[in-house]
Amino acid sequence: MSFTRRSKRLVALAVGLSLVAAACGDDDDADTADTSSESEDTTAPEETEAPDATEAPDATEAPDGTEAPDGTDAPAGDVAMTVTVDINPDAVWEDGTPITWEDFECSWQAQLNTPGSIETSGYDAITSVTAGDNDQQVIFSYDRVYAPYKTLFDAIIKKAAVADCMDISADFQTELPISGRPYMINSFGENELELVPNPNWWGDAPKAERVLIVGFADQETELAAINSGEVDFIYPQFFQGIEDAVTDPNVVPAITFGGDYEGLYFQMGEDEAYRGPLADDDYRNALVKSIDREALFAQIYAPLVDGAELLQCGPIVPGVYCTDAWADNVYDPEGAEQIMTDAGWTKNGDGFWADADGNVPEVRWMVNTGNTRRESAQAYLIPLLAAAGFNVIADNCEALPCVFQQRLPALDYDIGLYISTAPPDPAYLVPAFTCAQIPTAANGNQGQNQQGVCNEEASAMLEESDITVDEQERADLITGALDLLSEENFMLPLLQFPKSGFYRSDRVGGPVEDQLNNYRAFHNLSEWEDVDGDGQIIVGAEQYPGCLNPLNECANSSWYVWAAENQTLPGIWRTTNDALYELTNLAAGEPVVEVL
Repeated sequence: MSFTRRSKRLVALAVGLSLVAAACGDDDDADTADTSSESEDTTAPEETEAPDATEAPDATEAPDGTEAPDGTDAPAGDVAMTVTVDINPDAVWEDGTPITWEDFECSWQAQLNTPGSIETSGYDAITSVTAGDNDQQVIFSYDRVYAPYKTLFDAIIKKAAVADCMDISADFQTELPISGRPYMINSFGENELELVPNPNWWGDAPKAERVLIVGFADQETELAAINSGEVDFIYPQFFQGIEDAVTDPNVVPAITFGGDYEGLYFQMGEDEAYRGPLADDDYRNALVKSIDREALFAQIYAPLVDGAELLQCGPIVPGVYCTDAWADNVYDPEGAEQIMTDAGWTKNGDGFWADADGNVPEVRWMVNTGNTRRESAQAYLIPLLAAAGFNVIADNCEALPCVFQQRLPALDYDIGLYISTAPPDPAYLVPAFTCAQIPTAANGNQGQNQQGVCNEEASAMLEESDITVDEQERADLITGALDLLSEENFMLPLLQFPKSGFYRSDRVGGPVEDQLNNYRAFHNLSEWEDVDGDGQIIVGAEQYPGCLNPLNECANSSWYVWAAENQTLPGIWRTTNDALYELTNLAAGEPVVEVL
């Protein structure tokens, strides 16, 4: 990447990917990856040896080995930083029309203004998206130095396909006819999505003539389908003994660790539209202190993976941004009792905590129906919480669309248990856990803070981390913010979760395993080979998406991101299996980043 130097001091610009939406969820969960929700690259990036410095005396290098801008002081004025991208002159949409700066402008406007847009963080730092020297040069102007700028514009929409760039909420519900990638969606039905080659794709042609994404009701039928040869590939949520459930010798397992983590979440939002019993700090803090996390881990999670350890990082996976912030959140039933009695709560005749008026809150614990592990966690923990005085009930529904596309974005739950996928760069923490990102009627229900957690000091630190280019200073801000957030009791981390993929070597070949640890999962689907020559690759989807809009609740589905967005919508950057990021062929060359 080339940079124009304007200041005298050297600072490396940290440019990791962010969660498009705070969090993309696992196959069984949501929050994806796009952020809409998506993001990616080095989940909390692991430490690697820094590349050699360039010969220029006042240059440093960014984590990906590219030269970084020298200077952090934003000047007075509206524009603090610009990023200029030359669009590949060969880049066209599926109908042969050029991809231009107007498509980026439209995508930016839609991301910011569409009601219910899951991710606005980062896009709100942009003051304008304009043409450069021609229609295929685009200039992004920022009102501040924005370190994780590569997290943005990883999936753009076609301006000509929408009536109003300021609101695409009614678009792309059951059709996503646009494509600037190897495949395009030929049909989308209740249980089957068909991908066919994009006739105007300017890169290497996809290897398979047809890809079918087929939905399954549960893991049992999905695993039976890979054993019988009904499907060629599955990407199920890992569980203990999953490899033993695959009996055909032609089925190859691929198990790895990445950015997935499972945790308990407590909805503490104050807005009257969704305010529940856990918005009461005393009640929530006492309930959390009544959960023996180590016992829950030993009962439900330790048997899953040999050598598994209780996750202490919070909403992030082990890496340079992981601290033991949650280690102090320990089981303390006496402390819980003290909190409640000091706050004026008393136990009624049934042993439940009641307020001064005798009211007993009902706490709704939501998991996706059919997930045995999570239902087992409820069966184990609910009686223990009842004995501690908390009236917790199971309030479950199907994963899609109910849990991940409807109730989580609407904060329509009290306790949740699900997997999130942390992108490689911690910038996703801003849209996921800062005060300004809580969806409310006042902000058009935009934002990805689905717990309603608001710690003003932590929010300020996370927001500052987005404009801090010194890597150590940025890390200190992020870990400091996580320390503060751990005191809010909005979640309890449990386990860094393995990713699991299975494919039939007699049906599909090529680089099937190459990207399965990627935040973008199998985004290289076009490179897979049709080994048996039947003209197609069939993928079994554990959480088949219910709609196709790239910005609203549809994008909270991981399988929407993996099956639709990653295969069709072009972007400037994408993550790699090594938790790095790279330019796509949408760009003609390295963007120019200028700190003014």
